[in-house]
Amino acid sequence: MPLLLVASPKGGVGKTTVSAGLADAFARAGRRVIALDLDPQNALRLHFGVPVQDHTGFVVALPRGADWRAFLRPTESGVLLLPHGGCDLRSALDLHAAIGREPDLLAAPVRQMLAESGTIVVADLPPGASPVLAALAPLASLVLVVLLPDSASTALLPEISQGRFLGRGTLAALGAPPLYVVLNQVDHASALSRRTAEAVARHLGPRLLGAIAREDSVPEALAWQRPLLRHAPGSAAARDLADLSAAVLPLLQPTTAPAPAAAAAPPILGIG
Repeated sequence: MPLLLVASPKGGVGKTTVSAGLADAFARAGRRVIALDLDPQNALRLHFGVPVQDHTGFVVALPRGADWRAFLRPTESGVLLLPHGGCDLRSALDLHAAIGREPDLLAAPVRQMLAESGTIVVADLPPGASPVLAALAPLASLVLVVLLPDSASTALLPEISQGRFLGRGTLAALGAPPLYVVLNQVDHASALSRRTAEAVARHLGPRLLGAIAREDSVPEALAWQRPLLRHAPGSAAARDLADLSAAVLPLLQPTTAPAPAAAAAPPILGIG
């Protein structure tokens, strides 16, 4: 079954918000969804109503060989959540080092999740290149990279468009999954934001699956600990997110299927 990796070259771009929104949108479309938080910030849970003081999670229990099924949390939206769990910086570094030495520590339970019929796994990755990305890329159907319409993201476009974000050498030889991009926090009131988004769209072409408007409904949804499509379904950002989910779903094919990169370019969403 499909594995969607939601990644970003750097933090602070809204990657976790996009991960939560897509997981919720897939569940609303009738799919069985596991939302897997692999970011040590442990923030995905906050989009699904898990109390702030609850730091229980699956990923921090990986070194103990814990069964992932014991950590599944049903949510009001229908998404099955696997929180990362709380940890300090040292523990996070040690965990990433362990996954780097033994990728199957993470890959094996994810393969079990993917073996469950009809399930989509949406994995919120830590920012940047990481052992987590290297361990799961061979299993993924698609990598969705979240960028902002700013100069820092623009500088990263060659890395993204040429696929170098996924690494070189062994990872490339294993067959990297198709990589697409979504622009987050496009400010329609800012000429600079719009011009930057349009430049990114021209550069990426069909690799750009969509864009999500910047508006107050997004942080409000997090404050209420609800996915955006449930908190403010009529908002521009929610409509953009729904369009993005509709663009992503057809691309979530088994990894043995031909890569969709040669398909006709999807419409550029949210910046027109």
